[in-house]
Amino acid sequence: MGLKDRLKRGLSRSREALNEIFYMGGEVDDSFWDDLEDTLVMGDMGAEVAMSVTDDLREQAARENLTRARQLREALAKRLAGEFAPNERDPFRSLPSLVLFVGINGAGKTTTVGKIANRAKSDGIRTLIGGADTFRAAAIEQLDVWGQRSGVEVVTRKRGADPASVCYDVIEQAEREGSELVLIDTAGRLHTSPELMRELQKVVNVTRKRSQMPVSVVLVIDATTGQNGLNQAKEFNEALDLDGLIVTKLDGTAKGGIAVAISHELKLPIYRIGVGEGIDDLQPFDALEFSRALVGENEGK
Repeated sequence: MGLKDRLKRGLSRSREALNEIFYMGGEVDDSFWDDLEDTLVMGDMGAEVAMSVTDDLREQAARENLTRARQLREALAKRLAGEFAPNERDPFRSLPSLVLFVGINGAGKTTTVGKIANRAKSDGIRTLIGGADTFRAAAIEQLDVWGQRSGVEVVTRKRGADPASVCYDVIEQAEREGSELVLIDTAGRLHTSPELMRELQKVVNVTRKRSQMPVSVVLVIDATTGQNGLNQAKEFNEALDLDGLIVTKLDGTAKGGIAVAISHELKLPIYRIGVGEGIDDLQPFDALEFSRALVGENEGK
């Protein structure tokens, strides 16, 4: 199954809801636009995006005489694609680069680090992994497994060590070895815990000050958390001044609209999306391709 098919399968929940209003035949009347707006809201896009997109599409349909489902789907996909913040620099391709991964427990940070390291190594990029999650022994073990699988060295310290000092050590080793891409996993932090967030702020501040290569702070967010994911992203962004996002678990029950809502509201680009558990299922984000998978492509007439 190709990436596009996996993405379409993962976003089937949102697409099926839209299928109910993009019917064949019938008249595109006021109730159609009301239903479209409601469906976008229920798809986790938020009221602001849903209203703006629906109003713009309604004007475009009248102006360009768009009356068929296929025409309206494509117009909707293009309009939604415009809601995503542009990705002006891919921190995994614009080298040298250091990326700090943050997020709550269970979002998929450690697995994401491993998958990106594996891909980078296979592409011939000199890569180093840093394990700054010194509170969860399983995280260090998990990174070690990824390191062994991909042939990427993992730098960490014993459990309970100061995460900021680990980052400092990782940067020093990266400079000695001439690493091009440094990926640092951090401990999961509840966005509702001020004390834990302050500790993460220290990690980020030390890394930004010490690193000579550009530093990107990337939030890994689980798409299945829905609107709570937007609240998480707001808190992390306020505390850490995020650079971008990776959205995981788009292969399950997620309503993909939350990706639109977060990128739009926080003006943050999405660097990668996870559409499965396989090693190749973490892929670069394409706004139009994602939007087409979300609304359905070439379905109906």
